Amino acid sequence: MKKYNFNAGPSKLPKEVMEATAAACLDFEGSGLSLMEMSHRAKNFQPVVDETVALFKELLDIPEGYSVLFLGGGASLQFCMVPYNLLEKKAAYLNTGVWAKKALAEAKLFGEAIEVASSAESTYSYIPKDFVIPADADYFHITTNNTIYGTEIRRELDSPVPMVADMSSDIFSRPIDVSKYNLIYGGAQKNLSMAGVTFVIVKDDCLGKVSRQIPTMLDYRTHIKGGSMFNTPPTVPIYCALQTLKWIKNCGGVKEMERRALERAKVVYGEIDRNKLFRGTVAEEDRSVMNLCFVMNDEYKELEADFMQFATERGMVGIKGHRSVGGFRASCYNAMDMEGVNALVAAMQEFEKLH
Repeated sequence: MKKYNFNAGPSKLPKEVMEATAAACLDFEGSGLSLMEMSHRAKNFQPVVDETVALFKELLDIPEGYSVLFLGGGASLQFCMVPYNLLEKKAAYLNTGVWAKKALAEAKLFGEAIEVASSAESTYSYIPKDFVIPADADYFHITTNNTIYGTEIRRELDSPVPMVADMSSDIFSRPIDVSKYNLIYGGAQKNLSMAGVTFVIVKDDCLGKVSRQIPTMLDYRTHIKGGSMFNTPPTVPIYCALQTLKWIKNCGGVKEMERRALERAKVVYGEIDRNKLFRGTVAEEDRSVMNLCFVMNDEYKELEADFMQFATERGMVGIKGHRSVGGFRASCYNAMDMEGVNALVAAMQEFEKLH
């Protein structure tokens, strides 16, 4: 039986990306060595990093004056590194979910960090609007896509101060105006690579402005100077990211990724809204096109476990909602194709007919 991978992360990767990475793990470029056992200082690995950085800049149209870094620690370490490097007097945070809340909590360890707005009172079912960003903040932090709750900010916000964004789960799914941000970061295991590498896009001249002393490994300038090679980087995940970026470019770039994402979302949300058994969980205008969340309608709540089993038997993998919200979540990252989407919709329709 064919499996359809809707996992929220680590998530589905294009087949050709997995094949190229697997081949390199057996024999990297005919060297007779596995990529897994090669030195990151090997002369034939540096071009991997260089090309990955170049494709990052090309696909996202990153302006001059920004560095692209590949680090460890996941987005969760960035919750600490961002304020360590950027917070001098005050930082402003938009609380749209678990990860945004965690980022805010870390920032408070380094200085004044204020919550400009929150949708916690409604279980993060919408993106707050009409909030005021303090003009004296060092930066304004947002989480563009909320994997647990299924909301997404799909446009650049107007901010009187530079923005910082956690784009772990929607990077490369749409064009972005990088110039509006001092820093963009994210774990790679959604749209970019296998788990194990964290990407950071940072504006060089925003660094070195804080008065505190920063530990060497937590200072972005260390990694800019070292070209992401200050310590041993996650070599295989970086190579996997390179293959994914090549795939995105060959498909038509981020505009094509956005077109596909909107197409997938239209089909799945269309079925959620039509089907008598299901309903969406977030405000329609804030629905994520990466993580599509839904539950059984109240009168069919007792069928939730039955549908989970029904869908699983038809090849759906990873559609169980996060434990904090329940229900279902179809994560449709860049590598998800319409075959998977149509299979999920067919399962929903078939289950409706039975009940």
